[in-house]
Amino acid sequence: MAHKTSTMFATLHPDIIHTHILTRLDGATLASFASASSLTHRLCTQQQLWRRICIATWPSLLNPTASHVISTLPNTHRSLFSDAFPSLHHFSFLPRGPSPPSPPPPELISAVDVYYKGIPVLSRVKRTDTQKNWFLPSQFWVDALEPNEVVPTTVKFARRKDEEWLKHLEDNLTLSWIVMDPTRKRAANVSSRRAVSAQRHWLTREVEVMYAAVMAGERQGAATEMVQCVVKVTCCGKVGGEMQVREVNLVMEDCEGGQVSGKEGVVILQRAMENGERKRVELDGVEAKERFEKFTRLMRRKRESMRKREKARDLVSMLLAFLACLLFCFLAGL
Repeated sequence: MAHKTSTMFATLHPDIIHTHILTRLDGATLASFASASSLTHRLCTQQQLWRRICIATWPSLLNPTASHVISTLPNTHRSLFSDAFPSLHHFSFLPRGPSPPSPPPPELISAVDVYYKGIPVLSRVKRTDTQKNWFLPSQFWVDALEPNEVVPTTVKFARRKDEEWLKHLEDNLTLSWIVMDPTRKRAANVSSRRAVSAQRHWLTREVEVMYAAVMAGERQGAATEMVQCVVKVTCCGKVGGEMQVREVNLVMEDCEGGQVSGKEGVVILQRAMENGERKRVELDGVEAKERFEKFTRLMRRKRESMRKREKARDLVSMLLAFLACLLFCFLAGL
């Protein structure tokens, strides 16, 4: 098969191959086609092809900051596509030994793209300074938009039942969040791409569409504690008018619902970029949603277990205090 492919392409003019064949392939097809033979590999590794594919897939990469980081990667856009597509789905980290964690990079670069029915409606690139005093000890949190920024879109709030509108957004509003480490020259897409949940905020009634990716955190004894990257897109607007995006943020939480610090989050992301499994998410998003719901159930169980333990400790403390009071009264009466 590989020999036939090489023979066929050897008879074609290079301009025909580049203009009429390779430029019509998407990234996944081009990567598969490159493995057919040494000839197709040579034809499919041209950086201009991969630059076109990356920009078509993630328009945010046109940003000068993102372009500069990509230019430092070993194979520029081809390296980025290999790291960022498909999304980081799940991985188990097994440390080789008690080696100290690497120092955090000076900054992380986030390239964020929101799509409606496959058409980009919002693109942002965010630099996160990881060496600021507030970042490392506080919760790992990255905002793609500036404070008080509201981004208009071409999406119209349809006149339909609320449940139908939420389901419509869950099915049609997709998101990519690529995190790049300029120091280690690696990247990963930490979004499930398809939404795992769409709901109304209980107080503001704004629409919150969420995307999630589960990954391995720190070792806890013989097991690996899991964490979850959650991207929340907050939308506002009126029926019949345009939908506006008011907030897009990335947070990391553990399976007890607790906060993951910036320092811990950077280490987890670095390990994920190097060891993470890139797995194609099913088109209907069922698998990603099942993982999110499973993680949420685990979080509820652990919270309930913590509440029971705290309640038991309170009861024991009250009993000890009561016994101490009785003992004090008894001794005082002697």
